[in-house]
Amino acid sequence: MIDARQRSIALLVAGCFFMENLDGTLVSTAAPDIAASLHTTPATVGLLVTAYLVTLAVLIPLSGWLTVRLGARRVLLGAITVFTLASLGCALATDVGQLVALRVLQGAGGAMMVPVGRLVVLGGAAKPDIPRLVAFIVWPALIAPVIAPLLGGLLTTYANWRWLFLINVPLGLLALLVTRRLIPAGGRGTPPPLDLAGTVLVCAGLGGITWAAHLVSEPVGPWGTTVAVAAASALALLLVVRHLLRTRHPLIDLRTLRVATFRASVTGGSLFWIVVGAVPFLLPLLFQDVFGWSAVKSGAVVLFVFVGNIGIKPSTTWLLHRFGFRTLLVVATVGLAATTAACGFLTADTPVAVIAALAVLSGAARSLGLTCYMTISFGDVPPERMRDANTLSATSQQLMAGLGVAVGVLALRAGGAVSAEAAYPVAFGLLAVVALAATAGALRLGGDAGRAVLGGREKAAVAAD
Repeated sequence: MIDARQRSIALLVAGCFFMENLDGTLVSTAAPDIAASLHTTPATVGLLVTAYLVTLAVLIPLSGWLTVRLGARRVLLGAITVFTLASLGCALATDVGQLVALRVLQGAGGAMMVPVGRLVVLGGAAKPDIPRLVAFIVWPALIAPVIAPLLGGLLTTYANWRWLFLINVPLGLLALLVTRRLIPAGGRGTPPPLDLAGTVLVCAGLGGITWAAHLVSEPVGPWGTTVAVAAASALALLLVVRHLLRTRHPLIDLRTLRVATFRASVTGGSLFWIVVGAVPFLLPLLFQDVFGWSAVKSGAVVLFVFVGNIGIKPSTTWLLHRFGFRTLLVVATVGLAATTAACGFLTADTPVAVIAALAVLSGAARSLGLTCYMTISFGDVPPERMRDANTLSATSQQLMAGLGVAVGVLALRAGGAVSAEAAYPVAFGLLAVVALAATAGALRLGGDAGRAVLGGREKAAVAAD
């Protein structure tokens, strides 16, 4: 059974997860206001998003090694402190150069907060307790991209862009107090030597892919540079896979992928994350650019995705015990594909109530799928491999969530190449195909997949009948 302390730590990590994800998406909504205030262009302000996402992608793989070297409590306290101070600095910045540098510092803090906090929550938990703990942790990843358009629109309309960063200060201070109270002081360990070659290759590969995604999302992309960066990054990633499989003490142990359920979570979950990141980006564009809605109205309707997230959340643990991972992942991925494809058929004449209902269904599918993927990822991983699994899982999630916007832009451009009217229907259709690819992976799971975390499944099923 989960005690009050475990639940409180899980909520602490959820709060940190919320801050990290919100800052990854909120700034883009205020790009014109920031550009006008700092006397630059919105395209230049795009560097604020990229600098943050690149830093997250590059530094997350180091979190596991640092946790052993310094202890989880020290790393978590330091990460929250850096993130909070950098947020305050961003709010006080007077030019773009300062703001970009502080966003890098903010990303460094964010890269350590969530992976280390999640390891604290799940590392020592009994397998049957993992579904309920994950239910606490997963909601920020679902909420942040959904409320960002509305929150960004409200803050920039009725206050100013500096409040995008100032809201992190009280949250960070609260997180520091709770961390000092709840997380015990652990001794420092003696990790193996840092894999320097792996670190360099991982940084080059992940940082390059994230940078290429930024170039793709630019209105007029420098395609020669984009292709070169993407090709160099792909080469670095191929080299790092070869290195990590051969070195004695790898930065990330890819052998963890031999656990079938963990491998399914990383592969299928990556596809799911791409769609989860792309749809909240495309919907506001559709509502504002095609339907002519205001930013506030658009954000308010997209917020119904959050209603679906919350509506399904209380029942996810029961559903897991009743039906198992395979069935629920098939339902979630098909549901996400169906609702995403349906978005392509929306028009300005579609009743708002119908759009809101579709958003609720999409939110329920997102919540169910991400909860299943995050839970099953650790269900069969032995305790001695939890640190490596956590690092690899966090890295893939962050990378794919960051690539979601770039994939959405590419899908929109592919639709626009057909015709202006087909842009959004084709874009949403292509994303639905990505979600269905995750369905194919879910179908390959065995009926008893993740049984270690579903110890009471048969009993729950009998009771329900």
